[in-house]
Amino acid sequence: MWSAEVAPKLASEYLSGLGRRWDHVQAVGRLAEELAAVEMVSSDVVAAAWLHDLGYAEELSTTGFHPLDGATFLMNERVPAEIVALVAHHTGADFEADERGLSEHLAELPAPEPDELDVLTLLDLVTAPDGTTTDPETRVAEILSRYPTFSPVHRAVTCSQDVLIASARRARERLGLPDEWPAGAAEGVLEP
Repeated sequence: MWSAEVAPKLASEYLSGLGRRWDHVQAVGRLAEELAAVEMVSSDVVAAAWLHDLGYAEELSTTGFHPLDGATFLMNERVPAEIVALVAHHTGADFEADERGLSEHLAELPAPEPDELDVLTLLDLVTAPDGTTTDPETRVAEILSRYPTFSPVHRAVTCSQDVLIASARRARERLGLPDEWPAGAAEGVLEP
């Protein structure tokens, strides 16, 4: 039987040996937990935050497209559909699926609730690869700098960057978070 408490353990089982990737996932998961502690996000978003990069685990990679690989594994593990949907479609995955010729496969998975997807996108984009905080614009620029222009990741992020920034902005506004969040979280930006 699935419970949201399983997500960090599952993430640790598959990702803890992946260095910076694991640092990133832990930070995204903790940010989601902080927001959930003050009832700003759902338990589905928290679970998806911990599991969003699960498809990077070598033993789960079947297509080489981590949102699809992670979501497929989770679906086979009978994880609730909304969590599977968030993992499958997180942070512009639809654009990258198109670049990789995998749109039909991604479309076979459930579609996420848009507001929840915005929140997961925000969490992913305010967390750098090493787990430190950043802002969405800097994070998008970092992704583009890390991948060569011929990479499907680079091409997808080039096409989706405005959509990603708008998604993060919508989530911030809906949650009432200041522009400096999460950098200001330690200074009490989130009041219970």
